[in-house]
Amino acid sequence: MAEVLRMPRMSDTMEEGVIAELNIKQGDKLAAGDVIAEVETDKATMEWESFVDGTVLYLAVNSGDAVPVDGMVAILGKEGEDYKELLEAEKAAASAPKEEAAPEPEAPAAEPKPAPAAAPSPAPAPTPAPTPVAAPVAAPVATNGRVKASPLAKKVAQDNNVDIAMIPGTGDEGRIIKKDVEAFIQSGGAVAAAVAPAMPLPTPVGEESFHETPVSQMRKVIAKRLGESKFSAPHFYLTVEFDMDQAAEQRARMNEISPVKISFNDMIIKAVAASLRRHPEVNSSWLGDRIRTNHHVHIGMAVAVDEGLLVPVIRFADTLSLSQIAALSKDFAGKAKSKKLTPDEMSGNTFSISNLGMMGIEEFTAVINPPDACILAIGNIREVPSVDGDELVIKKVMKVTMSCDHRVVDGAVGARFLQTLRSYIEDPVTLLV
Repeated sequence: MAEVLRMPRMSDTMEEGVIAELNIKQGDKLAAGDVIAEVETDKATMEWESFVDGTVLYLAVNSGDAVPVDGMVAILGKEGEDYKELLEAEKAAASAPKEEAAPEPEAPAAEPKPAPAAAPSPAPAPTPAPTPVAAPVAAPVATNGRVKASPLAKKVAQDNNVDIAMIPGTGDEGRIIKKDVEAFIQSGGAVAAAVAPAMPLPTPVGEESFHETPVSQMRKVIAKRLGESKFSAPHFYLTVEFDMDQAAEQRARMNEISPVKISFNDMIIKAVAASLRRHPEVNSSWLGDRIRTNHHVHIGMAVAVDEGLLVPVIRFADTLSLSQIAALSKDFAGKAKSKKLTPDEMSGNTFSISNLGMMGIEEFTAVINPPDACILAIGNIREVPSVDGDELVIKKVMKVTMSCDHRVVDGAVGARFLQTLRSYIEDPVTLLV
């Protein structure tokens, strides 16, 4: 019997999927395990495998189409089977109008009242006569580069810093006389001449252009989730500066024996995980009518991709060694850039970290990644002059800013967490105790 093949829900937040690549066509025979399509969800591009056998009797989509969850993709059945009735039922269900509330009964119209007698119209106000505009007078004609003007007119123009060549003359053959200069000054022409540009204004020449890029499913969900976080959670921010001299020295020694290169970001993940163990109130979530304090530590690490940010999650980070965290973070970063992360690898975070230090950013604030109560924004490590006793020395420092949901974390709680984090970051050997 023919049946409808519907778009499955491939992640907990998926509302629709985009057919990135369609691998079937009408008439194809499908077997369980065959890849129907590559579907772009809100989190990753994933292969959709068939769980049933049958022939593709009807295909409702093409590559690039966005299909809502449970939307029809195809009809499967036995070869030659009649599917028209099933297709008509699907189309009828899709086009059925939603029930609308019955309109409220209209109030009875009020009985018309007789219109009052019209008052006599007042006499129209007299329209003022338009102010006559003087016809433009041609500028004086120069003879052999000289302007015709009386000596007195030239002196008045010079005393008032007026270019006499700009004044129209009313004397014989356009000659400029004293009254022409005075009239020009009184009309404001002298001011206009004083502020006139010394060179002709350019006329910009160019062609306006732009291009538009369709918003991917991933970008839509990122925008929706971060918008909800920013405008529903009351953010506040705490910024501290860490001394990174010992961290740099100890990292170099660790990398001499570590099977995988340990980055500063790996050290921060480990230090944050250890700090959350000592401050569980920061490792919490706002659930509307209650606050959930997590007893496990799952650290989300933001990874930049072309379409925004993906946040793979390092689970039970407080139980892992630095080299284990380094191996996981490198694997997740590679999967994120190639869009190979699974939904399970991007869920369950209890605290998140965003690091833009490698891009030269000194300091920034990040938007909290739900359902976390906090996110830590990491700046770059830079060298600054510092006073050590009576000496001026150069120190490596790093600024971090924690964004906190004030519904869950108060300022003093966040400050105590950052003090503990400072002790681990500035002396990483304490992470091993």
